[in-house]
Amino acid sequence: MSEQPEQTERPARPGRSGRRHVVVVGAGMAGVQTAVALREQGFTGPVTLIGAEPHQPYDRPPLSKAVLLGAAEGSAFPIDFDALDVELRLGLAVTGVRAAARELDTEAGPVPYDVLVIATGAEPLTLPGTGDVPGVHLLRTLDDAARLRPVLERKHDIVVVGAGWIGAEFATAARAAGCAVTVVEAADRPLAGALPTEVTAPMADWYAEHGVELITGARVAAVESGAVLLADGRRLPAGAVVVGVGARPATGWLAGSGIETGPDGSITADAYLRTSLPEVYAVGDCASFPSARYGRRLLVHHWDNALQGPRAVAANVIATEAAAGAGGAAPEPPPQRYDPVPYFWSEQFGRFVQYAGDHSGADTLLWRGRPEDGPAWTVLWLREGVLVAMVSVDRPRDLAQGRKLALAGARLDPRRASDPSVPLKAASI
Repeated sequence: MSEQPEQTERPARPGRSGRRHVVVVGAGMAGVQTAVALREQGFTGPVTLIGAEPHQPYDRPPLSKAVLLGAAEGSAFPIDFDALDVELRLGLAVTGVRAAARELDTEAGPVPYDVLVIATGAEPLTLPGTGDVPGVHLLRTLDDAARLRPVLERKHDIVVVGAGWIGAEFATAARAAGCAVTVVEAADRPLAGALPTEVTAPMADWYAEHGVELITGARVAAVESGAVLLADGRRLPAGAVVVGVGARPATGWLAGSGIETGPDGSITADAYLRTSLPEVYAVGDCASFPSARYGRRLLVHHWDNALQGPRAVAANVIATEAAAGAGGAAPEPPPQRYDPVPYFWSEQFGRFVQYAGDHSGADTLLWRGRPEDGPAWTVLWLREGVLVAMVSVDRPRDLAQGRKLALAGARLDPRRASDPSVPLKAASI
């Protein structure tokens, strides 16, 4: 696992009021929380938050639930940016970074910065050849949800391409709206890229239980108006097609900037969320970071990462600011290393599914309860006896206790940990 190249020091350039100007690019959860964390942790310099969408910054999880079903008109963050003294520049696309000048290229002209935080998130992958086909939708933005709401209201036959987290959540919402739903997955099971076969096997049954047809091992050959054509010759009627085949970090605009990115398109931040350029940080879905806890670089496309990472960025920006104000060098290493236990949740088919950790290096899998014995169950992953990851279905107490144990690097007694009647915290050795 490679670390960042050694960073060179550059004298701080004073911003307005003699203090350095922090510019945050991306007005989603990670960008908004960076601005909030800077103020909460005592940063008094100018902060500008730039968002490409014209909408007031909003939270994304409700888009596939309340907003999509018409139970809410939006999900704007309840934040008074004026009171925080954060300048909002919305509807402004940033097209490049000129590091030597410390300026951003935007549609409205250059924007100078002293410290830059990149929080541009991820953009959904599309199906090739579907760009001009009517009735094909993505679900990533507030505008996407607004376009899909009348589709659900008209109770169209809907084909969802992709049985991942977003595909399952959208299928759940579409069934709740009374639509006929078919989900097409290229892999042999749902969530193939996220969880092992033995864990996803019972999840496949949830689709049929809720009246959703799940077709696995099927590739889409073409999408035409009113139908999806599969590679095996099947033709699926579709009043609308929703594509949920994954996302990629939104970093294409960084080409030529000198900011290092990896094969997956993510900015290769270091353990303090610094990029390969001085005074430039990256946080949220657009950035990967090295995890000492899990022994590999992580790219986490989930809400909690966009909530937790900004706190580390803010602490490290403020430490550098304090050193610059005192005429000294930035602290090395910075005060806050970022090495979380990743966490996310999904509400689908009447279940509350939660995941914490990273199971890729585990050597032991334990069940707490079995799907055939009841609707609530948990799976634990251990590495050399230490809890490293877990997934729980309708067992929130397991998740709450297990997440703390994973953070602490706790070892578990496998026998007690496998007994669902024993509180998980009581299984710690």
